[in-house]
Amino acid sequence: MSCPRCQSERVETVTVAADGAWEVRQCTCCWYAWRSTEPPERTTAEHFPAEFRMDRQAIENAPELPAVPQR
Repeated sequence: MSCPRCQSERVETVTVAADGAWEVRQCTCCWYAWRSTEPPERTTAEHFPAEFRMDRQAIENAPELPAVPQR
């Protein structure tokens, strides 16, 4: 399995529905996450919109993610 956005093979299953109906997967390279039941435009690289794809250079040059403030 590869990431639809950056095509990395570094994909992990984050959680699975209690009845097994879906899984949430996340790329540990670009941090894109998706549910297995979403349409091909969100789950497969060949259907993922080109304007939202990322390559290694785009990932490395992305601004740092802001910290989530504590409550």
